[in-house]
Amino acid sequence: MNVRPGIRLFVLVQVSGPWKETVSAWSFKGMNLEQVLSEKDSEGGYKRKLMRLHYLQHTPLEGPGTILDWAGERGLTISGTRLFKGEDLPDLGSFDMLVIMGGSTGTGEEAKFSWLSMEKSFIREVLGRGKIVVGISLGAQLMAEALGAPIRKNRFKEVGWFPVSLTPPAWDHPVFRVLPPTFDALHWHSDTFSIPREALHIASSEGCVNQAFLYGERVIGLQFHLEITMDSLKSLVKGGPEGLEGEPFVQGPEEIISGARRGLEGLRKNLYNLLDALKERAV
Repeated sequence: MNVRPGIRLFVLVQVSGPWKETVSAWSFKGMNLEQVLSEKDSEGGYKRKLMRLHYLQHTPLEGPGTILDWAGERGLTISGTRLFKGEDLPDLGSFDMLVIMGGSTGTGEEAKFSWLSMEKSFIREVLGRGKIVVGISLGAQLMAEALGAPIRKNRFKEVGWFPVSLTPPAWDHPVFRVLPPTFDALHWHSDTFSIPREALHIASSEGCVNQAFLYGERVIGLQFHLEITMDSLKSLVKGGPEGLEGEPFVQGPEEIISGARRGLEGLRKNLYNLLDALKERAV
C-alpha cells in the first residue's frame, strides 16, 4: 500500500468543557466542524479525525491526478494501493472515501491480472459499507459489474475531448447540479458499463450513452476523466494505443494535447465542485 509522504496523518483535537459551544461554530479547511468531528470523549467533548481518502491505481499511466490536489486542499488524509505493483488492498476500516482509477485492463481479465479477482471482491464489500466511492473509467466499470450490471464493448471507441451532457435527473440533484448541463471531458475507452439496477443514469455523450451513474447518495461512476493533468495526459498519449485515427470519436495526439490546453482549467473546476458536493453527502 502506497502512502503519500507527509499526508497520511491523523489529527486528534480534544474539545471539552466551556469551549464546546464556541468551537461548534469553527470550520476546518473549508469543512463544517461536524464533517470532521467523529467521536465524543468521556466528558462529552469531541475528537477530530480527518476524512480519509484511499485510491486504487491499476496502471502507472492513470493515477489520481488532481484528485490528490483536491484532497490535500480539503485537508483529507491520502493513501493508495498500486495494484500493478502488487501492493496490498487496505483494511475496510482505514478509509472513508475510495477512488477507483482507470486503466487498460478489461473487467474480465482475471487470468491475466492476478489482483483483479481480489479487487472485485473488495469493491463489493466497500459498496455495502455506506462509504463514498468514486469510480473512473475502468473503476466505474468494476463498480457497475459489482452492482450486477454487465460490461460490454461500446459502439464507438472514445479517445479525446468530447462533450458530456447531464440527463434530466441530474439537473437538480444535489451532487450533479454543480456541473454545467453540458461540458467537455476527456475520454479514453472502448468498453462501457450498463446502468446498475436502482442507480440513476446521470450523463451521456454522442459517442457513449452511459457516461455516469449515481448509486444511492454516495457512489458515482464516471466513464470520462476529470482528474487528468497535462503531464499525465502526455504520458497517456505517448503510451496509448496507436492506429485509432479515422474513427468518429477518436482524436489524434496533437488534437488531444491542444484540447487539454483549452480544457484542463474547466476540468479541474468541475472535479472540485463534484467532489465537494459528494463529500457533503457524508455528513
